[in-house]
Amino acid sequence: MNYENAVEARDFINSRAGKKIGIALVLGSGLGGFAEELDEKVVIPYEEIPHFALSTVQGHAGQLVVGDIDGVTVAVQQGRFHYYEGYDIKQVIFPMRVFGLLGVKNAILTNAAGSVLTSFKQGRLMLIRDHINLMGVSTLRGENDERFGPRFPDLTNVYDVGLQEIAVQEAHKLAKQRVKDGLDKKRAPILRRGVYCALAGPNYETPAEVRLIRMLGATAVGMSTVPEAIAARHQGIKVLGISCITNLAAGITNQVIDHNEVMETGERVGEKFKALLRRIIRRIGNKKQK
Repeated sequence: MNYENAVEARDFINSRAGKKIGIALVLGSGLGGFAEELDEKVVIPYEEIPHFALSTVQGHAGQLVVGDIDGVTVAVQQGRFHYYEGYDIKQVIFPMRVFGLLGVKNAILTNAAGSVLTSFKQGRLMLIRDHINLMGVSTLRGENDERFGPRFPDLTNVYDVGLQEIAVQEAHKLAKQRVKDGLDKKRAPILRRGVYCALAGPNYETPAEVRLIRMLGATAVGMSTVPEAIAARHQGIKVLGISCITNLAAGITNQVIDHNEVMETGERVGEKFKALLRRIIRRIGNKKQK
């Protein structure tokens, strides 16, 4: 997946979308419903986009949706490509390469994740402040193309502090609004910050691995997001990461982890999650216009 391939995909998307895209949004398992929120949307199946792979995981629709959220044009990946599906890491990050060439400056990466802490319950939303990459592969392995970014990019601030503050502020406002509307009895925090740990998958982690991950300082564990986040920062795209905690990781309870549970939790938290995303997107869009 080279620069020329990305240019070809960019030109195709431009020809179909017909508008400048401000924000890229990647939706994780069970969270794909947000794409239905877009106005004046153009739906492009992945198989039509040059050099795009196909999403094979339940809960990932496998299409790019371009449309507007309160006047802000967004490109939504309704389903991502995972390393565990057998794709080369370059294929996994290819959409992010294309987003960079489309002129996207901000990317919101979402995922379903398992909590490694008993205090971080199922159904919570976690703002990613940092990550640990245990996937066994670097996104940038191989020959570097300077047109994408430098050979040795700095990852001190993979997840943009300014975007995190926007997310926190909007989460506080949403919590207050939900109490006022009678949707929640008390004003509970919608977002908590944490560290996301990525493993290659597709198997869930063993209890021993979960204990190790917890000792390393992680809050939640999953099988995505990190490759895209690194590729985005390599290209100078600001990244906001949010995990939906869909289950407790292995060994924390006696329950067997099941992907259907992941999907069901994502759908249950969906309305709150969509409301938060809409607020964040509107805020980023307004900030850009000032």
